[in-house]
Amino acid sequence: TAVAADLSQALSECVFKSNVSLEVKKQDPSKSTVDDLPPIVLVHGIFGFGKGRFGSFSYFGGAEKKDERVLVPDLGSLTSIYDRARELFYYLKGGRVDYGEQHSKTCGHSRFGRIYEQGKLKWHYPQWDEDHPIHFVGHSAGAQVVRVLQQMLADKAFEGYENTSENWVLSITALSGAFNGTTRTYLDGMLLEDGQNMKPLCLLQLCRLGVIIYDWLDIPLLKAYYNFGFDHFNLSWRKVGLWGLVDCLLGNAGPWATGDWILPDLTIQGSIKLNSNLQTFPNTFYFSYATKRTRKILGVTVPSGILGIHPMLFMRVLQMSLYRYPTDVPPPYKGYRDEDWQDNDGALNTISMTHPRLPIEHPSCSIVNDSDCQPLQPGIWYYKIVEADHIFFILNRERAGVQFDLMYDNIFERCRKHIFRKTSQTLPNEAP
Repeated sequence: TAVAADLSQALSECVFKSNVSLEVKKQDPSKSTVDDLPPIVLVHGIFGFGKGRFGSFSYFGGAEKKDERVLVPDLGSLTSIYDRARELFYYLKGGRVDYGEQHSKTCGHSRFGRIYEQGKLKWHYPQWDEDHPIHFVGHSAGAQVVRVLQQMLADKAFEGYENTSENWVLSITALSGAFNGTTRTYLDGMLLEDGQNMKPLCLLQLCRLGVIIYDWLDIPLLKAYYNFGFDHFNLSWRKVGLWGLVDCLLGNAGPWATGDWILPDLTIQGSIKLNSNLQTFPNTFYFSYATKRTRKILGVTVPSGILGIHPMLFMRVLQMSLYRYPTDVPPPYKGYRDEDWQDNDGALNTISMTHPRLPIEHPSCSIVNDSDCQPLQPGIWYYKIVEADHIFFILNRERAGVQFDLMYDNIFERCRKHIFRKTSQTLPNEAP
């Protein structure tokens, strides 16, 4: 609904030919060409989409136009973080998406997916390696997707690519990153007991039914416009027939039967399980913008206002600020306190967005201004808390105004001018 509301405004701007434009920062041609620049890859979050979906509408509000070497991949909008990380690798490197033999068998879907080659779906950075690393910027669950991808690179988890390493990633910047889960998943219907299954009657069940029918109908025009990303589960009527639809609706087949979709990864328990295998690497630069739209009045956490919160998120901010974990259910981790999780942006809790902290806390440093982290040090999560809701810096640039430009300008400038892999000739804060 939030996308629909902002999309209507974007369409009206196209009709009336808005004069607003974004500045593209030119590089000095004497120093480098566009092809020499490390790509900045923008990774969308849940229900998100990449370039080529939703017509000309931009998930990142047109931020990709602010630099000459920006890629915006289209990944599954509701698929699991694991599956999306695999898709991202092949989107960049090229080849047929391989979800892995064991994972595919366990989760009940095809092992192989899209093919990225020199054709309709082309590869985007085939030279990607340790000598040609990449900057990643992830919104919401997209930030966790990049962390999982980096760990896969470190673990050499891609068959046929024995030379991958964590150093293929130069920097990770998170915008409202979903590092430690969110209490909103429980409000929407995930079970507190395990963080994996859903209540019989809840908002997520309604979402599940809609997605199943959408994918089963498999209308090419609609799928080209927007795709939830479950093609590798073969949910189309052409492949499973009517009984396959019934099987999915009853929960006996599809991603909901095996838990291979995004919501289990966004519960606190699911995030802890995911994080237990993820590292913060010593040669990568990490940044995080945590968003918050709450304040305390007489010790009570409430929304910080009406005008600064998207209408579709205001009630969510209120719900999450009032949420209390039931006392008759074991807490998701030892030391859990409701008051720590009350500040939020309508989708994620602020404590979850600063840096990875569960099950163990990773090195971090709180900053007020972006310049506070100079000189930059790799292996540390620099985080800044921003007064904004969860979709403030995506979808509709007009809502964020000047803040939108300042934030993305700072991110792109940092990637281009201040982040370089340390070598014997180059210090980490100097251009070669």
